[in-house]
Amino acid sequence: MDHNHIPPTVRRTYGTDDLAKAASFAGGFINFGYWQGIDLTSPTPEDRVRSQEQLYRRVLRAFPEPREQLRLAEVGCGRGLGAALALREFRFASVTAVDIHPDQIERARAVNAKALASYPDRLAYTLGSAGELPFPDNSLDGLYSVEAAQHFRELTSFAAEAARVLRPGGRLVVTTFFTAPGAEIAERLKILLASFADGLDVAHPLDDFTTDLTGAGFTTVTTESIGPDVWPGLDRYLADTVPPAHWTRHFLTAWRDGLLDYHLITADRG
Repeated sequence: MDHNHIPPTVRRTYGTDDLAKAASFAGGFINFGYWQGIDLTSPTPEDRVRSQEQLYRRVLRAFPEPREQLRLAEVGCGRGLGAALALREFRFASVTAVDIHPDQIERARAVNAKALASYPDRLAYTLGSAGELPFPDNSLDGLYSVEAAQHFRELTSFAAEAARVLRPGGRLVVTTFFTAPGAEIAERLKILLASFADGLDVAHPLDDFTTDLTGAGFTTVTTESIGPDVWPGLDRYLADTVPPAHWTRHFLTAWRDGLLDYHLITADRG
């Protein structure tokens, strides 16, 4: 993967800055977390990691049984802890984790060295992008992405690539934050949230993505808001982790104002 093709803010954030080291994430996972069942009175770093693991479990449970027969890939794997969790807890036949950033793939292989040794023929980390997945046609039973699609410059090619690599009947599961439609929404998010202002995150309206999926040949496209189990818990943890005026505290405001929400999307290849 040509490093020059990675958007500059993505290249920096997941390269030299190594976002996983930020206190707001409390570990190698890099997602906002699924906080259902976690006591928010005084959440600890261990609770924060648990929330991130739970988000992966929420996604992985969307794949049908028997999971032991399913060949999966993850798009935007970061440090790769979610792919290792998928094998350890869900016993998928194989998981190949893909990321556009070579530094992240290097970290994933190092951090998950024990898992790679335990599953030498079932776990792999490799370079690839959402618009150019490194898999043959019809070669996968499932494809998933956890809080990465907000970084993709556009989602039409991702939908097309997902349809290409999945076998007929294969399932795509995506979770991240999507925006309400309208240019004015994108502009308001740039004012509220630095990640939208500097181009790290891209305003992708939910309806546009579901239209892309249908256009690529996916059927039974379903969307579910899981925002109530993401935003309040995240903000409660941030309250004890970042300065009061830090821009990340505005995610809760953006959700309450209807500018964005966190969704779980499933779609089956026709």
